[in-house]
Amino acid sequence: MEQTAADIMRMLEMGCERIVLSKPAKAGEYRRVNILKKADAYQIEKLTEKQAFHEHTADRQVLAERILEWLNGTFRQLNGFGNGTEFIFLVSKKGKVTFQTKKTALAPGTQDAHDRKKRYLLEEGEIIPPLVDMGVFTAEGKVAASMYDKFRQINRFLEIIDDAVRTLRTQRLNIIDFGCGKSYLTFVLYYYLTQKRRLKVQMVGLDLKADVMERCSRAAQQYGYEGLRFEIGDINGYRAPFEVDMVVSLHACDTATDYALYNAVEWGAKLIFSVPCCQHELNGQMKSDTFSVMTRYGIIKERFAALATDAIRANLLEYCGYKTQVLEFVDLSHTPKNLLIRAVRREGGDGAHRAKMLAEARRMMEEFALMPTLYRLAVEENRSAF
Repeated sequence: MEQTAADIMRMLEMGCERIVLSKPAKAGEYRRVNILKKADAYQIEKLTEKQAFHEHTADRQVLAERILEWLNGTFRQLNGFGNGTEFIFLVSKKGKVTFQTKKTALAPGTQDAHDRKKRYLLEEGEIIPPLVDMGVFTAEGKVAASMYDKFRQINRFLEIIDDAVRTLRTQRLNIIDFGCGKSYLTFVLYYYLTQKRRLKVQMVGLDLKADVMERCSRAAQQYGYEGLRFEIGDINGYRAPFEVDMVVSLHACDTATDYALYNAVEWGAKLIFSVPCCQHELNGQMKSDTFSVMTRYGIIKERFAALATDAIRANLLEYCGYKTQVLEFVDLSHTPKNLLIRAVRREGGDGAHRAKMLAEARRMMEEFALMPTLYRLAVEENRSAF
């Protein structure tokens, strides 16, 4: 199904605005699925004989995966429309998928410029104290002229989190933010979840810098964020004050990210969001006779080691029972630290899948003589935990 997955992503990237999945392959829960693009999100309508169920996602990759699942045994036809093109997927009785496109007057045309304004989860005009203090918003709630890139980055961060939070169908969240630092995104995330999503949130920001945590605590009191508090402490060995639903770790340096991920797994956190930083550990270990070309040149080795670190982390989270994605967090033009690991805990377990993910990680480790901290914690020293 790799080619089909690529064709689905191609369809979405070409501006497909309306999708219809029809012709159920067998008697199932839904007879039809309609997908409509609205601003920067997709609304999904699932139709039974008597009811319609709705959900939405702002994540194109997640939508592509859902469509692929539906074409893999649920529906035998997909018609997509956008920018004067019809995208057609047909599935044979044996499961073979064919894909074609054609020009059509039935497809929605391009939008006028005034209709293409991107809508954000946090809009201009709102008075959001943390964004005002950060200088992103003016006192009147307008985006400062020099801060549009930062404004877009913050909204992208919220979109990535919001898309996963909505799958939980809960009104309460307990969150640990490891290595929160000055906590700019901590404050914004708390604001969004409590004021926009109307969730009951208990959130702890943890960092080693006492003076920074004192300033953050004063700011939380000033904003009236009663469910947000800050503590001084080390990620390694930290004991959560409540049952943890979500762990956030943004730019925790080197192996601090591994301890954050391990704690999240140990606690059974439903959601994990991590932007790794300064992956020095594997860069110092990495060597290979077979692929010495990847370790010979310093800058190549550094970047390859960082990618290998995050790839192994993602596989180990899969092994620990999470559906894991590695997403782009910000544009490369802003910072090289542009990857975000998003992990959502699976219900139940697929032993074969977990074994495959672990075997892949081990092959990479063996080839380059690696021993990542997360592997040591989650596998070597904790064999019975998962």
